[in-house]
Amino acid sequence: MEAFFCKKTMLRTAGAVAVVSALAVMAGCSKSASEAPHQQQVAEVGVFKVAQAPLQITTELPGRTAAYQVAEVRPQVSGLIQKRLFVEGADVKAGMPLYQIDPATYQASYNSAKAALSKALANLLTAAPKVQRYKELVAIEGVSKQDYDDAVAAHEQAKADVESAAAALEQAKINVGYTHVDAPISGRIGRSTVTPGALVTASQTNALTTVQQLDPIYVDVTQTSEDMLRLKREVESGGLKKDGSQAKVTLVLSDGTKYAIAGKLQFSDVTVDPGTGNVTLRALFPNPKHDLLPGMFVRAVIESGVDEHAIAVPQQGVTRNAKGEATALVLNKEGKVEQRTLVTGATLGDKWLVKSGLNDGDLLIVEGLQKVKPGAPANAAKPVAAPSAVAVGGAVPANAKSAQ
Repeated sequence: MEAFFCKKTMLRTAGAVAVVSALAVMAGCSKSASEAPHQQQVAEVGVFKVAQAPLQITTELPGRTAAYQVAEVRPQVSGLIQKRLFVEGADVKAGMPLYQIDPATYQASYNSAKAALSKALANLLTAAPKVQRYKELVAIEGVSKQDYDDAVAAHEQAKADVESAAAALEQAKINVGYTHVDAPISGRIGRSTVTPGALVTASQTNALTTVQQLDPIYVDVTQTSEDMLRLKREVESGGLKKDGSQAKVTLVLSDGTKYAIAGKLQFSDVTVDPGTGNVTLRALFPNPKHDLLPGMFVRAVIESGVDEHAIAVPQQGVTRNAKGEATALVLNKEGKVEQRTLVTGATLGDKWLVKSGLNDGDLLIVEGLQKVKPGAPANAAKPVAAPSAVAVGGAVPANAKSAQ
């Protein structure tokens, strides 16, 4: 009986030990499972290798076209318009007749002035010999000194009459010529404001028509005085290198197409508009096909200079912090994530132009930003291709300039 109870007690003890062992194993597995998530995993990120390269810095500014020369045609004599001698909207040459004013009264004045000159010349023919005769007679007291003086005065008066008549004849001739209203410059003529039969007056306020020279053509753009000063300082400090004295300018038309011919910057205004704080710049463009017309809205892309050490990076690698500062995450040499504060410039399509905060050779994290934070380790899974070479709003790679 005692042996039976001993055997039963041993079985119970063995069962208890088995249960405790099983619980211990389960607790160990549970502990291992709970500790697994706390083990740090190294994230893989996509990086862009920062590289310095020469970059053509450009400035895109809004502007409008303006005719190279504008001449408002007005009559210089009064009269009735007899004929209009041009086709509206056509190209005309300087000196080409545009209108014919009735010349009858001016022709009559010319004939009268011509007759007056002939009369003055006739009087001069008799006055000159009389002076010579009186000079001889006064020497022998054949005439009085007073008569001689009167003859000399009459001769001088006759010469003055001739000069006056000649001037009146010239004025009458000019007025007859003014009855032919000619084009003052070569260019494209606009619509006529008068028709045959209309009465016009000399130097009237309303122009008869307007002639505009369209080739070449001006493009007037505006730039803030702050931007102008910034570019000037960058050139003076050597940050930008200018190529030549006249900057090259290209045009983007209102429909988004690029004008085929490049122009040159002529000058910048010497005053700043007090209302807007802008400075007007003027560029000159060839316009052989008259594709550009006065008053068109365009965008001018002006080459400001070449940045020999420019850094352009993909926009997805640059973010903003709570202060609005541009920041970026960089994978350093120790394989850890480092945050940098950047100073950015213009946007170049899908790129930022970075002025400071990044160095040549840095690995900028552009993919997997949500997986990492400053100070954490990371692996560069793959390099990201460089951004597109063509710039939209601020610069063009200097080595791509010739290809454009």
